[in-house]
Amino acid sequence: MKRGKSDTKLDKLDRFVSLSRQKSVQILLAVAVIYMLLVTLEIPFVFDSGPTSETTTTTTTTLARFSELQSEQVLQDKDAPTRPLNWVSHNFSRPTQSQLAASKILSSLGFHPKTLDPTKKDGSVDLHKAAKTAWEEGMKLWDEVQSGKVQLLEVSNLKNISEPCPISVTLSGSDFLKRSNLVELPCGLTLGSHITLVGKPRAAHAEKDPKIAMVKEADDEVMVSQFIMELLGLKTVEAEDPPRILHFNPRLKGDWSSKPVIEQNTCYRMHWGTALRCEGWGSGTDEETVDDQVQCEKWIRDDDDISEESKATLWLNRQIDRTKKVTFDWPFPFAEEKLFVLTLSAGLEGYHVNVDGRHVTSFPYRTGFTLEDATGLAVTGDIDVHSVFAASLPSNHPGFSLHRHLQMSSRWKAPSLSVGSVELFIGVLSAANHFSERMAVRKSWMQHRLIKSSNVVARFFVALHTRKEVNLELKKEAEYFGDIVVVPYMDNYDLVVLKTVAICEYGVRTVRAKYIMKVDDDTFVRVDSIIDEVNNVPADRSLYIGNINYYHKPLRYGKWEVTYEVGRTY
Repeated sequence: MKRGKSDTKLDKLDRFVSLSRQKSVQILLAVAVIYMLLVTLEIPFVFDSGPTSETTTTTTTTLARFSELQSEQVLQDKDAPTRPLNWVSHNFSRPTQSQLAASKILSSLGFHPKTLDPTKKDGSVDLHKAAKTAWEEGMKLWDEVQSGKVQLLEVSNLKNISEPCPISVTLSGSDFLKRSNLVELPCGLTLGSHITLVGKPRAAHAEKDPKIAMVKEADDEVMVSQFIMELLGLKTVEAEDPPRILHFNPRLKGDWSSKPVIEQNTCYRMHWGTALRCEGWGSGTDEETVDDQVQCEKWIRDDDDISEESKATLWLNRQIDRTKKVTFDWPFPFAEEKLFVLTLSAGLEGYHVNVDGRHVTSFPYRTGFTLEDATGLAVTGDIDVHSVFAASLPSNHPGFSLHRHLQMSSRWKAPSLSVGSVELFIGVLSAANHFSERMAVRKSWMQHRLIKSSNVVARFFVALHTRKEVNLELKKEAEYFGDIVVVPYMDNYDLVVLKTVAICEYGVRTVRAKYIMKVDDDTFVRVDSIIDEVNNVPADRSLYIGNINYYHKPLRYGKWEVTYEVGRTY
């Protein structure tokens, strides 16, 4: 039987459709692979639709955005931008002696409110608002210091300044109660400090709360047993509630749900941070750790199916095969009317809480809070405290024991600024209460002959502190040593970039330096090595020295996270 022409055409059409479908599937698969690759590499799709224009008087240079960072060798082979020494020299006249004297203390960097655009949809709005608030508060504080209104604080706070710093504090339960459940830590904490609390949670009591009306009848009572342990910054601010540097809140009955939970947080001026809640699930392997400790340990929940038989099986497996890793689940670390021993210790990356000898939770340090600011421990709620013991405390506090660190000797004064340009300007980032750090720098690498001859200039860049007496001492220190530039804003870790901008501005306008270097006050600078490296750079080349990671990706979570919105503002 012969096939007709129509059948042949149908076969060809079927083959054509089949091939077309295969190609379509292949194209879709290729698009999917490319999309997954882009997502994996975290390359956001950013489209800027701003208008472009060219004028006859200016030349616009467009920098191409590469999807892949080039190698170090390729970047070194490229021509570097021309050093703008001539531009700086022609556009900025040499400062006079009166201008040099006025520029000794206060930075000329200013904040312009016009830069705040509330219509923007990116992350720059919150950053600009924070900068504006910090700048306004800082200028008020500096005006008070300049006007002499803060002079009275020097006498009223003399007791606090000369306060001793015990290396340990011990209180019984009765003494702790007499002090309104508050123990003072005069000089705060330091790395390795630990506080041991022995207490007993009280039995749950009936409590009415209107918040549970949505899930229960309004007249129903819930059983509540919880206590709060907080590290407070008693000397951080005045005339307001001290900040909660660590808020540790175990809730034995949970959030009125009978499922226990531990909540940790920070609070400054009634603004709470993001809470860390441990609910017994345990931290995942991909979650950030604190000093190699998980943030939340697992404990047995009511909905866990762990029978006596399974426990026996775990122990039997351990005896039979010791090489096999066996995990154990423990109950919630706190129980009603049961004594516990809690130890809070300060590590490199955060606080660690151990209860009855085992690790329970770790809380990473939050920006804006330091160990030395934790000058009080308060315990409140449904708990009977038996004793409190704090040990390995710092023997001094640079922010509260000012006279112990500053040595008012003319030997440590900075030389006067040169009227001409200098080879290198070093800006040192420092905090207002880092008196000991600055004194150590003055006695070490700032005594280099190149700095003493004013061929190299070094200055500390400091923002203002919340404690007014610290700012008063800072002003005296700046006036005497002549090596401090005050950037008049309220110090904030998120705004440390302002100090960096102030360093660049000061190095270009005031010092007129060929090279500018930024360091921290805990860094030792080998000035001669830096100058030797600078002298090896050809006149037509620029120089950048730093730890450059060419293939580093932005961190999207954790302490150093940079969101896509914030990243676009820089």
